[in-house]
Amino acid sequence: MNPQELNTGNIVEFIADIFERRGAESYLGEPVTMSEHMLQGAWLAEQDGAPEELVAAALLHDIGHYTSEFGTYSPDDVEDKHHDEAGGEVLAPFFPPVIVECVRLHVAAKRYLCATDPTYFSKLSPASVHTLSLQGGPMNAAEVEAFRGNPFHEEAVRVRIWDEGGKVANMKTRAFRDYVPLLERVVKKFAAQKAA
Repeated sequence: MNPQELNTGNIVEFIADIFERRGAESYLGEPVTMSEHMLQGAWLAEQDGAPEELVAAALLHDIGHYTSEFGTYSPDDVEDKHHDEAGGEVLAPFFPPVIVECVRLHVAAKRYLCATDPTYFSKLSPASVHTLSLQGGPMNAAEVEAFRGNPFHEEAVRVRIWDEGGKVANMKTRAFRDYVPLLERVVKKFAAQKAA
């Protein structure tokens, strides 16, 4: 499907198709596939009693790893986009800001937690420790203050904790198709709010 053809009526099915075709890809040295990781995040969010928007954010937080599915990068791009920013960008037309910001901030939230929670670093998987070093390491004081300035920073921290927890081999979760009705509700509600 051409990215210009994406709309409120087909975005969820488009994402479902990506999960089904590409979800078995490995996840950065973790003991789970990409789809297992994202489904585990959503499952953990549900177990925490999170609202639908945060379950959706946990489910979609790594969608930026599949940005090639949403079209090629602009010729004006001077470097590869980070998957957090790329994911937020592809969801922004269809999903509410809380979801988009949780996706966009989930890497920053790891850096924030490493700077503000003395126990968090010890909870990181080896692969997550490695990517932390590539992502700038723990935040400095100015970065912490800027992160706290985002109105959705607390939600992003919750998604990050589920993200880190979603790396367990053979964890039983729902299937992606089980979340399609939830995603469709979130997309339709956001479209109605934009139209109002």
